[in-house]
Amino acid sequence: MTDVSHQNAITRDNRKLTSLFEVIGSILAMVYAMSIAMNIGAEMLGFSLLLVSSALFAGWAILDRRWTFLLLQAFYATSAIIGLIRWA
Repeated sequence: MTDVSHQNAITRDNRKLTSLFEVIGSILAMVYAMSIAMNIGAEMLGFSLLLVSSALFAGWAILDRRWTFLLLQAFYATSAIIGLIRWA
């Protein structure tokens, strides 16, 4: 395999992963937001989903080298951990 074809294979694999991280992370973030907004006692579930969502988005940020987006995910992960601690 040449260097160019190897690099193209890595890029295709990264695109598949980032798409997967983006879709699943977005769905989890929406479920998080609704579980908190509806005030139905699902705070622990909601903050857990936020933590997983931010981890998926962080993976996307690392693969795409989007460092400011990674910093934002660190903020969301911290918010999730604070929410889990306060609602435990």
